[in-house]
This record gives sequence, structure tokens and C-alpha cells, in this order.
Amino acid sequence: MGSFLTPLLASDRPNIVLIIADDIGWNDLGCYGHPQVQSPTINRLAEEGLVFDHFYLTTSSCSPSRASIISGRYPHNTGAAELHTPLPKEIITFARRLKEAGYYTAQAGKWHLGDAAKADFDVIHDKGSEIGDGGEDMWVPSLRERPVNQPFFMWFAALDAHRPWGPNPFSGTHKPEEVVPPVYLADTLPTKIDLARYYDEITRFDHYIGEVEKELSRQGVLDQTVIIIISDNGRPFPRSKTRMYDSGIKSPLIIKWSKGIDHAGKRSKALISAIDIAPTILDIAGVDIDDSFQGKSFLPVIVSPEREFRNYAFSEHNWHDHEALERMVRTKDHVYVLNLRPNNSQNGPADSNSSDSYRDLVLLKETGRLNAAQADVFLAPRPYEELFFPADTEQLHNVAADPKNREILRILRLTLSQWITETGDTHPSSLTPDWYNKENGKALDINRTRGEMPGGVDAIFVNSKGPF
Repeated sequence: MGSFLTPLLASDRPNIVLIIADDIGWNDLGCYGHPQVQSPTINRLAEEGLVFDHFYLTTSSCSPSRASIISGRYPHNTGAAELHTPLPKEIITFARRLKEAGYYTAQAGKWHLGDAAKADFDVIHDKGSEIGDGGEDMWVPSLRERPVNQPFFMWFAALDAHRPWGPNPFSGTHKPEEVVPPVYLADTLPTKIDLARYYDEITRFDHYIGEVEKELSRQGVLDQTVIIIISDNGRPFPRSKTRMYDSGIKSPLIIKWSKGIDHAGKRSKALISAIDIAPTILDIAGVDIDDSFQGKSFLPVIVSPEREFRNYAFSEHNWHDHEALERMVRTKDHVYVLNLRPNNSQNGPADSNSSDSYRDLVLLKETGRLNAAQADVFLAPRPYEELFFPADTEQLHNVAADPKNREILRILRLTLSQWITETGDTHPSSLTPDWYNKENGKALDINRTRGEMPGGVDAIFVNSKGPF
């Protein structure tokens, strides 16, 4: 399709449904190996479609991640690199290009991108009780209200599984006594209850994906619709959300497309970045890809999953409740993290810091019983550089100081430096400071002001893709 396959006739253009989870970790789904989380719909779609094992976000922070996905640009190139900052009107979204090409474009659920980009959608459903507790109530109605004579694009964004968690129809699906916390969380009942309630929200998210699929089938358009499932960042727990580790920056990516994928159940090992979603969707739709999109289309990988794609994926950690400035480059063989605020601890976002899981870690800290992974939550100062190898899947063992890694460290430093220079990244001395207490998640009694944002006002006009 598009530039890779035979050009599309207008009548042949596929419909596209992009479904975005809120704070769901990449391996908290059955199709990614979780032994307990109930995600039957997503698991089946994975068996019927294509699963990507190396899909990485550009940041582990809600609104900057979504801004990056919809624009195909790195956070510092969007003008919205920090949490709760809106996309400027100058930023082109792939939804705009689809709308201009004759697609009906609709949004339902969490928005979090400001007002300017709303003009790129024919319909927006993002308000209050209309979207439901999990943000999914308007997904099926949005499909039903669409015009029947246009191809369509749907941006369906859940609130699941963002904190806080209340009761829902799937509460109790997961039994706390059966939960096995990751090594960096406490093995305690309150933490297990916290995780079980998080898993219940994943099951609700999964259920609504099934409802969307049923409606597409009822309308007779399922086979000509591309369904894409991703998350905006990692799970909302300590050492996950906002981190540059896989627990924060890696996302599930599942694509079902009956007419475009003839190798159901396969898994791709290609390295994919979230900035590649936008150009890929445009490519699928047969729409030209602007220079403003810093990502590249991985449609060739969808067609041939055994193909390689990227050599590098880049990510950044900017302000999310707390001052931060990190940059990361990843290859298939290494993870390199540069921390430009090493004196700051990385306890996590405010909602996570007010959780039972965080309080259990604090209790372990107070009694001197933290393991090394748990202690990392409170560590300050932190390493200026971190280097990890693939076998270290949880990024627990920093080997940057090992002399035998000097050469790979040199190469990764140069690669990251090249990306910083070519994409117009900046590292201001006056960043947005902490707005919340790291020890309990409560708002600080301060005058809230924004500092200088990485990239400044100039980087939104920089279209360089950096190393690929």
C-alpha cells in the first residue's frame, strides 16, 4: 500500500482504528507472556495478526507520548515535551493528513493534547461522564455515527489503566494472593492488591476492544479495517512509568489487518519507534508522508515480518510532576541512558508515589530491607550514564563502568550526541521544578511555574530524523 505496495484506489482505502491504552506495561498482557493478566481479546488479535516484540515509545509520560505518536515527532520537536503541555497549531498530525485525503476522522476517550489538534478530527468525544469511567463508552457509538461513504480513522484512547482505580464490572478478576510482583516492588499484600486492581482495569480495556471488533464485524467492515493496539507508557508503579527502562518505555504493539497480513500469529523482532506509527498509517492509507514526520513507515515489516527496520530508537525523559532530563538510545544489543540531572532521585510520578505499592517500598526502606532493584527507586545521586545488555531484561545491572565496554560506550555516546544535535534537542539549565512531594505524591505548596522546555521554540521547525 502507499509507497510500498500498489497505489490504492479511493474505494480500496482501508479503515484504521488506533487503540491507545493509558499506563499499561508492555508485558502486562497474555500475548507478551504475563501468566495472570486476563486479556483474551488482545491475545486472540495477536494470534490473528502481528505482534511486535521491540516497539519503543519516545517518552514514558502520557501527553508527550501521545503528542509524539500523533505527530510522528520526538517530544522536544513537538513543542509539548512536558506533561500537560498542548500541541502547538504549527504541528502537523497524521489525522490532519488523513482528513485532507478524504478520511472521516473521529476521537473518543482520553484526549490530553490541547485544543489545536482537535481541528484535525471531524468529531471529538472527550468529555466527562460521556466517555465512561474507563474512557471507552463512546468507542462503539463513534463507529455507529460515522458516515458510510467514507473510509474512517478512529483514535480510541482509554483511561484504563490510569490511577485511581475504582470498582468496575471486572473487579475481582485477578486474585491478589496469586499475584507475583516484579523484583523492584514489595512482595506484600497491599502491593499485590494494587497490582490486581490494575490488572482488572486491563481486562476492562481488553473487553472494549472486543466490543469494537464486534461492531466492525456487524457493519461488515472488519476485514478492511486495520486495528492497532499500543500503550502510551509503562505501568503506573515505581520504577516503571516515567523511566527509560523497558518497564516504562517499551510498549505492546499488536496489529490485526485481515486484508494486509497473511501471516497470522507471527512476531516481528524489528526495532520500531513510536514516531514510526504516523508515517506507517499514512502509508497504509496511500497518503503522502510529509517531511515533518521524523519517523519512517514500517509497512514493509508488516508485509514481511522477518525484515529488519531501525538500528536505533531514541527516547527522552522530561518533566512529569518532577524535574528530569534524561536521554536514551537503544539498539538490539544495548541500552544507553544519559542522565543530565543525576542528583535527582526518580521515585516516579505523583499518582504512583501516593500508592500502596510505593508506601510498601517506603516501609522496606525504613527498616533497611530494600533489595538493590527496590533501592533504585530512592537512589540519589544517580549514575550519569547507564549501559545495559539484552540479557538484562529488567535493566538491573548497569555495566557502564566496566572497562571492557568502553568501545560500545563511545559509539553510543556519539550516536546519542548526533541525534541531539541533528534534531535540535536542548538541555536548559532552568527546567520546570518539582510540583509534587516525591515521598507521598502530594502537591507542594508552591507557585507553579514552567521552566524552559527542551527544544525551545526552534525545535518544532526541525524535521531531521537523526540516526536511523
